[in-house]
Amino acid sequence: MLKERDRFLKEVAFLFDLLFLTLAYLFAYFIREGISLNLSLRRIFPEAEVSSTPLSTFQQYALAYLIGVAIWLAAITLARGYKFLRIEPYHRTGLRIINSSILMFFGFGTTLFILKAAYISRLFFFIFIISGTMALLIDRAILTVALKKMHQQGYNFRQILVVGTGRRAAEFIKKVRENPDWGIQVVGVINDDESRKIKEVNEVEVIGGLKDLLSIFHQTSIDQVVFILPRSRLSFIEEALHVCEIEGVETSLAIDLYDMKLARSVITELDGIPLLSYNTIRVSEWQLFIKRTVDIIISSVAIFALSPVYLAAALAIKLTSPGPVFFRQERMGLHGRRFKLVKFRTMRIDAEKELSKVDDLEQMTTPEFKNKKLQYMTPVGRILRKFSIDEFPQFFNVLAGDMSIVGPRPTVPSEVDKYEIWQRRRFSMKPGITCLWQVSGRNEINHSDWMKLDLEYIDHFSFWLDMSIILKTIPAVVLGKGAY
Repeated sequence: MLKERDRFLKEVAFLFDLLFLTLAYLFAYFIREGISLNLSLRRIFPEAEVSSTPLSTFQQYALAYLIGVAIWLAAITLARGYKFLRIEPYHRTGLRIINSSILMFFGFGTTLFILKAAYISRLFFFIFIISGTMALLIDRAILTVALKKMHQQGYNFRQILVVGTGRRAAEFIKKVRENPDWGIQVVGVINDDESRKIKEVNEVEVIGGLKDLLSIFHQTSIDQVVFILPRSRLSFIEEALHVCEIEGVETSLAIDLYDMKLARSVITELDGIPLLSYNTIRVSEWQLFIKRTVDIIISSVAIFALSPVYLAAALAIKLTSPGPVFFRQERMGLHGRRFKLVKFRTMRIDAEKELSKVDDLEQMTTPEFKNKKLQYMTPVGRILRKFSIDEFPQFFNVLAGDMSIVGPRPTVPSEVDKYEIWQRRRFSMKPGITCLWQVSGRNEINHSDWMKLDLEYIDHFSFWLDMSIILKTIPAVVLGKGAY
């Protein structure tokens, strides 16, 4: 996953470069041909004679576009413009762009000369070189700021546990520290052999043993566990691997020895260190990127389109019952990350204290518990819940990145403490506003089947499944199916 993330970032930068160079090319074409700007250079250079021309100006410049952009992207690669995206300061990035522009100037000019493309205006050539350089500098400035913001908010690095206290583990931690562009943060070391009283490895604290993995997952957000052990210790970690699998946490080893029931194994490499990764999520970085893009678009449109509903609901709540308009509650998200979920308040202000006294999660789907909740609902709250209007403020959670449009519903920590161990794998994907449970009857489904539907969604995730759930959610909300 580490190598794939780095490749994904380079691909995004490549596509941005392609887009900005295309815009620069169109700009140069419009300036030279669209408004007939002409600058005679006869006194400096003799005009070249056109021996033959293609059918139209558009066809002429379309061919030059394909050649020119391909040469410029190759020049950026030669200038190592995609190698240090995470950590390189902007002034060095700018120098690489300028170097690529110099290479482009000579490379593109030579190519046009060899092809005898005399129909390409020299004024257009200079405008394209200058505008393309400026476009790339703006492009990389945007990318640099975006990566910095992502890093500040915790989205540009992975939190990793290292299992092992030997020399190889220490070397791994050293390499991670020397290469911040990998986007890795080692949050702690697990001692695989407690007979060895080791407190730290290469200045990273030993925070427990193999038996403590489960409690560490429940207390700290961990994205990946890396097992770096001698061959003689590999036979002791099978139980720890299954704990990671049940929790939905990605694991990496050096050798493929174990038959995992759910997790898919992928061989990766990190600076010469062979790793075998097990991941229960069959999702590529591009799929996650598309999913996040769709989340931003849908949530932004929904917030704008539903603004009259927000206003009407807020006024109705405020005028009919004492207390705040919004109900904020701590929920657990991706890999146990906690965030504040926002809903319209539908109950009396003392309801949460009483309704949280549930020992068995299956009780939450019984008719008795539903009737108990109805006693605490306000009249306006019943209408809001019937048509899921109380959930509409969660589009702000989606926009903030804590939730997705589609995903397992976020649950409160007190409920999670009562989960069976297999149910915690639902945290391996970001929680959502809607899910299979939402379109399959919601509160008509018992808790165990609800958890199974979440795991079914995770195991069969695809963009088309998300679209299907979103389309099914609309009639479920309008008709109030399964809501109360």
